[in-house]
Amino acid sequence: MTPRNRSLLNTVAFLAVLFGVIIYTIMHVREDLIGSTHSSALAFVLLGLALIIALGFEFVNGFHDTANAVATVIYSNSLPPTFAVIWSGIWNFIGVLLSSGAVAYTIISLLPIELVLKVGSEAGFSMIFALLLAAVIWNLLTWFFGIPNSSSHTLIGSILGVGLMNQLLMGDGVSSGVDWGQALQVFKALIFSPLAGFAIAFLGMQLLRFLLPIPTLYQAPKEGKAPPWPMRVLLILTCTGVSFSHGSNDGQKGMGLIMLILIGTVPTAYALNSAVSSRQVENFTHKAMVVDNILAEYGPVMPLSLSESHEVLTHTIQKNHLLHETVPAMRAMLRIIKEDVGNKATFKDIPIENQTNLRNNLYLLDQNLVHFTHLQTNLPKDQETIITDFENDIVSSIQFIPPWVKVVVAIALGLGTMVGWKRIVVTVGKKIGKQEMSYGQGAVAETVAMTMIQMGNQFHMPISTTHVVTSAIAGTSVGRGNGIQWSTVRNMAMAWILTLPVSIMLSGCLFWLFLKVF
Repeated sequence: MTPRNRSLLNTVAFLAVLFGVIIYTIMHVREDLIGSTHSSALAFVLLGLALIIALGFEFVNGFHDTANAVATVIYSNSLPPTFAVIWSGIWNFIGVLLSSGAVAYTIISLLPIELVLKVGSEAGFSMIFALLLAAVIWNLLTWFFGIPNSSSHTLIGSILGVGLMNQLLMGDGVSSGVDWGQALQVFKALIFSPLAGFAIAFLGMQLLRFLLPIPTLYQAPKEGKAPPWPMRVLLILTCTGVSFSHGSNDGQKGMGLIMLILIGTVPTAYALNSAVSSRQVENFTHKAMVVDNILAEYGPVMPLSLSESHEVLTHTIQKNHLLHETVPAMRAMLRIIKEDVGNKATFKDIPIENQTNLRNNLYLLDQNLVHFTHLQTNLPKDQETIITDFENDIVSSIQFIPPWVKVVVAIALGLGTMVGWKRIVVTVGKKIGKQEMSYGQGAVAETVAMTMIQMGNQFHMPISTTHVVTSAIAGTSVGRGNGIQWSTVRNMAMAWILTLPVSIMLSGCLFWLFLKVF
């Protein structure tokens, strides 16, 4: 088959998959909407547009992050490029499908609480479109220049930009912006992971050279020649591991954004997890009463209305400390939630018009219970366990990812990899170390990256695949004794340094602009 025919076949296959994803998404959204109160025609237009942009973000994410997973096997001739991309896409797909969704909602928790609770409002739509477009624009710019850039940093910067602009427009220096406590935890993960990746890869390379002093392992790949079969197997396995890990971590960012969009546009279909069983609902009601009894020991009885409880619980989250009225407000919210759930067999039996309010009430209660268990210093361990167990039930009720969302995100990642892998592969293979990447470097770097990303999954923290792979390759290059190309490192560092301020400014300005439009 000639290169031209192969290119045409790839284009046809790409378009066929893309068309299939569109049809698949439409069918599942339509199925989910059966029995729901339909939103306005404008809401459905915004839903379609937002879904396209969200999947576009994951598509561009494939340019950057998934390309790092296949860089070593392609550059080392361990797998042909087309097969490597397909293989990586399959394991990305599996990683996304098996992910918990916890990282997705960690990202969402960075948003201002009032925008999350009113995601279907004009401000909510402005928030969604601003952070999505800002992330896509910056990712495309860095990809165009072949600079490995972190989609995680870009998205988080976009979220911070929306929060800061919201705070500026609201004129409140404390309560309407970013949850800096949560943001600090995310920043620690994003900053620590590449530093740890560099150090561990450096040590790993030294250890490999000591244990396996085989010259072939530390030579640059020869054109068209595959590495020795043990190293080839190891490179394929590590590529598989990074692809799976990337899907299970990075793929969740797109899932979280899509769920925000779905909840905002068609809340009657996506506000509550309809898969929760009747037994789970019954246990939930019983646990709510037990938690209410525990909270009675820590706060006075105060007759608070729903609106007053909302205000108190929102301020508790924004100020990140327990107020005098926090515990009474949580108890009042518990009673309201028990009345809404009542004797319902499942969440499907709850009136459609009440589901959005119930979701917001559950979200507020969950966030406040988290603050309570962290800040109440004299809380016995057995009571903390009971409350944490109840928190997990709330999370399963409102923080869920439909299977079809996982499928379309996985496919978007795979399609992005097919289109944009070449630029990043060249940078990773030739432009980080002073000498071209060797087989041993590729194996060590991918092993380290895979481990770091899985650690991020365990702690529900977003990890940048780009940062850990490129820093690990730099670590192996130094460990090999070759040094690194400071011009490339300088460009990458500049992209990393600029990512947060540029994405913050972009999303903040877009948020302000969209508030004028909607």
